[in-house]
Amino acid sequence: MNILLFVLSQKQIFENVVEVYSVKVDCKVASRFAHTVITSSALNKANSSQEVFFEVDLPKTAFITNFSMEIEGQTYTGEVKEKEKAKKQYQKAVSTGQTAGLVRASGRKMEKFTVSVNIAANSNVTFILTHEELLQRKLGQYEIMTRVKPKQLVQHFEIVADIYEPQGIDFLEAYGTFISNELLPWWRKQSAHISFCPTLDQQRKCLGCEGTLIDGDFFIKYDVNRAETIGDIQIVNGYFVHFFAPSDLPRVPKNVVFVIDRSGSMRGIKMKQTKDAMLAILNDLAEDDYFGIVLFDSSISTWKESLTKATKENVSEAQQFIQGITDLGATNINDAVMKAVDMIMKGKRDKKVPERSVSMVILMTDGMPNSGESSVPHIQENVLLAMGGNMTLFCLGFGDDVDYSFLDVMSRQNKGLARRIYEGSDATVQLQGFYEEVASPLLSEVDLRYPDNLVNSLTTSHYKQLFNGSEIVVAGRLTDYSLDNFLVEVFAHGFEEDFIVKGQASAQEWDILYPEQEYIFGDYTERLWAYLTIQELLSKRSEKGNATAQALEMSLQYSFVTPLTSMVVTKPETDEEPEGPLIADKLTEGITSGVSYLTCLSQWLWKSLHRLSNVLDGDPHFMIELPEQEDALCFNIDDRPGTIFNLVRDQLAGILVNGQTIGDKKVAPDGKVNTYFGRFGIIHQGLGVRLEVTTHDITVSQDGKQAKLFWSDTVTKDRSLTVTLRDSVRFVVILHKVWKQHPYHQDYLGFYTLDSHLLSPSVHGLLGQFYHGVQFEVKDMRPGEVPEKPDATMLVKGQELTVTRGWQRDFRWDVKNGENIPCWFIHSNGNGLIDGNHTDYIMSGLFKTV
Repeated sequence: MNILLFVLSQKQIFENVVEVYSVKVDCKVASRFAHTVITSSALNKANSSQEVFFEVDLPKTAFITNFSMEIEGQTYTGEVKEKEKAKKQYQKAVSTGQTAGLVRASGRKMEKFTVSVNIAANSNVTFILTHEELLQRKLGQYEIMTRVKPKQLVQHFEIVADIYEPQGIDFLEAYGTFISNELLPWWRKQSAHISFCPTLDQQRKCLGCEGTLIDGDFFIKYDVNRAETIGDIQIVNGYFVHFFAPSDLPRVPKNVVFVIDRSGSMRGIKMKQTKDAMLAILNDLAEDDYFGIVLFDSSISTWKESLTKATKENVSEAQQFIQGITDLGATNINDAVMKAVDMIMKGKRDKKVPERSVSMVILMTDGMPNSGESSVPHIQENVLLAMGGNMTLFCLGFGDDVDYSFLDVMSRQNKGLARRIYEGSDATVQLQGFYEEVASPLLSEVDLRYPDNLVNSLTTSHYKQLFNGSEIVVAGRLTDYSLDNFLVEVFAHGFEEDFIVKGQASAQEWDILYPEQEYIFGDYTERLWAYLTIQELLSKRSEKGNATAQALEMSLQYSFVTPLTSMVVTKPETDEEPEGPLIADKLTEGITSGVSYLTCLSQWLWKSLHRLSNVLDGDPHFMIELPEQEDALCFNIDDRPGTIFNLVRDQLAGILVNGQTIGDKKVAPDGKVNTYFGRFGIIHQGLGVRLEVTTHDITVSQDGKQAKLFWSDTVTKDRSLTVTLRDSVRFVVILHKVWKQHPYHQDYLGFYTLDSHLLSPSVHGLLGQFYHGVQFEVKDMRPGEVPEKPDATMLVKGQELTVTRGWQRDFRWDVKNGENIPCWFIHSNGNGLIDGNHTDYIMSGLFKTV
């Protein structure tokens, strides 16, 4: 579980108008099934209503099961509905300018749930979110991770976890990245209790400080005892769950072919990281393994034409081959995988590889097939027929541009799995980590059998392999709810002989195992069975016509927010907002990295303004607010209408903002040519999202799809648009409406920046270069040409500039009239303040970088 709680504006924190006084995370785990309740309470101490945001990062494998808000004694509880029905209700509300709660991606393992609500003066609000998931065993342990960022001291802060494992707990550790000492959890043979409850003083960064130390990740890791080869079987109220992970089995030799993309898109850091990972992976091969290497771009090449035993000499030679890989060409995935399959099949026909061995293909790519066979369905069909159930396919997709759904379906069709490798400095570690999970097969063709006349509605009970450190989980329903025992058989292929084990499953009395506890939480075995069944049905949606209908029916029955359902919460009516729904959606891995922005942006573009730090508005007037110096700097850019300027460019974050100027309808009698911004282009390169904003409409583009909104669609009084770029900076665009019959002026746009500190230190552009502040000193103030606007000398960036005290219109609170903000005006297009000359920032296109 991962959590980020109340998100307050800097103004709310600084003025202490909203106090988060209670945060509690309560997690109960019964036989690996985790039920987490997150409760947070805040008090609006201001004399006016405040908008409070509640954000939670939760695991992508978790399903939200409940969300509610308690406001002044009134509870507003969520209801799970079919997604399309919820969407219609939501869109109706959005058309009236209301905000929304939604789930979107926020990282490698997480999705972010976000909701906001206006709280009346001197009122309380409590948010309660519940989610459930089955903890997955990886590399010999289960992990619960809580991301904690309260951003302020919290009077009552608590993380509590209770773990109940009838098999017994083998080891357990708990620690936080933000605390120096490892916690000493209380635990005994079959249960554990972990509690983290820091006092206010323990939360402080230093004695008397208001800043909080709590900013990071809190981990709980554990494993259970595995004495019995049959595994652990729990029977409760007519449902059972079977955990199978026998210990002390010898590993089975493997035959593995690494299929590596060397196309042009892999150039640079991705290729280097792939090489580094492969060098380490080859070192980890066991001497009884056989391996091959296939490289592909538009053509196919191999290290050797057949599988080779992983002797030290062969591994060393293969590492030299890897170091010599160069990137070029297109992407021919079909022929590359076909070549790998041929190598494995030839090794088996020639009896070159051990008879009792496990075969697998590991595909590493970052792109779409665009050479040779490029039809995704045809490639999937070809691979499925070629592999024929004789081997497993694992697909590793680099970055956000890869067609993840293509890899996911193809790997599942061939009894494997897909994994996204996120671009970053640790991509090499991610690759090695994945390989470590599949490096040591213990069993193959694992078949778990239960009496047909006693058990039905089974989840998957046949697995291609069992790897060291993992676990097989099967759940089912009993035909007789009073049944408390039945026969279980497991058949598989082992290292030297078949693995066969039989045993009797018997119900355990939880009240005897845990006499001091009430029943842990509901019928957990039934919900675990439903969770697994829905997950499997969702994965088969492209294969079975009725899988979607079944998954939807069960999602509604068990109140799970899945990709087919949404959680609908009716928000309380306030003076600022009419009553309306909040929606929580569940994304799938294929679209989470894109944050489903085409849908999300078009559904929640209309939001209210928050604290603004950098402003572009009017006849291009730039204002740089510097809160630490309690002052502001202003400058104008004068150029011909139609000029496109780069405003923000952050190469590390992949964010680009350009703006195009427009002029008056015609030159005024005084001959002055006024220019304004009438068009903005915003890009998030990592997500593949483009946003174009004009005085008429807003267009969102992603993956060749477009969604368009019109300013006239909304009744939002301030005509403002907030754009949030994936846990990063937020931009606000304001539409300034001008009387249509005005002889000279026309509608124009204002541009504001929020949370600019979240961008990298290398951010630049006419606005971006000031996002991390600028140091200056003002001296020698003297009368100017206008009495109320004195001149002064400014020392900035090693230069002395003559500046004038003036005012900039700030339209954040009053779109019609604006508010005068005092600032120091830098003349001559900002020369001396901006880096270089203003012409250095002229771009050739709205989405261009030159």
